[in-house]
Amino acid sequence: MTRAQRKQDHIKHALSTGQLRKTGFDEVAFVHQSLPNIALEDIDLRTKIGGLEWSSPIFINAMTGGGGEQTSKINEDLSVLARETGMAIAVGSQMSALKDTSERSTYEIVRKYNPEGIVLGNLGSEATVQQAQDAVEMIRADALQIHLNVIQELTMPEGDRDFKGALERIGMIAEGLSVPVIVKETGFGISREAAQSLSQTGIAGIDIGGFGGTNFSRIENQRRERMLHFFDDWGIPTAISIAEAHQATDLPIISSGGIMNSLDIVKSISLGASAAGMAGVLLGKLLGDGLQATIKEVNEIHTDIRYLMSALGCETLEDLHRTPLILTGHVYHWLMVRGLEPERFSRRGI
Repeated sequence: MTRAQRKQDHIKHALSTGQLRKTGFDEVAFVHQSLPNIALEDIDLRTKIGGLEWSSPIFINAMTGGGGEQTSKINEDLSVLARETGMAIAVGSQMSALKDTSERSTYEIVRKYNPEGIVLGNLGSEATVQQAQDAVEMIRADALQIHLNVIQELTMPEGDRDFKGALERIGMIAEGLSVPVIVKETGFGISREAAQSLSQTGIAGIDIGGFGGTNFSRIENQRRERMLHFFDDWGIPTAISIAEAHQATDLPIISSGGIMNSLDIVKSISLGASAAGMAGVLLGKLLGDGLQATIKEVNEIHTDIRYLMSALGCETLEDLHRTPLILTGHVYHWLMVRGLEPERFSRRGI
């Protein structure tokens, strides 16, 4: 099977598998504020990641690239979506284009249609410094994502089986590039221990890529003869992973993994994230309803975020980090047994 066919399989299975909705956000609740003392027009949605100022806390997370004409068209539309809504956008892994120059155009099209926007490159942790530099140059990337996808590789029939030296390579890439490096999980979450290790490498941020959204174990298992079902429920739910990583480091935390709506985004930021990545929901909307409908949807999400922040009395995203939350169920239990003091969220502002 060619890389292009595998990329197309990933898109097909991601859409058919859907979102698991096991992120933990349904066990996070806000404490109502009857005196918010704020005006809707004062809400500021800007955020900073790695020295870059984003006009929106939402960005289009890595999905496609290197899959031929189909993914090229998807990337064109996603790039226009980012441009028209002020979102940053990350491309899918560029390794295929570094190995096969005929695939470069499926990535370059993102910068072509979004020349002034924030564009993130993407490579796996197996990459060398030279490959990272080439990936950045390919799309004039403003930052580079390094993705961690151990479970996907293990369940992928043709996947990698050697994960030695990843932390050292990440550190070398962070030191060797002139743009910020963000390390990203791909659907199984970042633990406190992993966040602590990563914070020593010189990277600019961590995208926790939590469990509960698109599940790459289930996707890859559909391509196997002997399925590894024990990985299908493996991982750290997104809401929990944000809290774990935020407790471990002062680096900006990015929430992703099953982010479906404005409420998930605001809860993510209240738990400690500085931005939230969306992928599967936007791709499904784009392919189902078209570009203009997806632009309208994102603009409505921005409006809804402002409504939620107004209700909470928060003018800025930093203010959301101080709003009280009530954690229940599995989220509360996990943080409690991990010594992460879930009750501290409920005592903010007291």
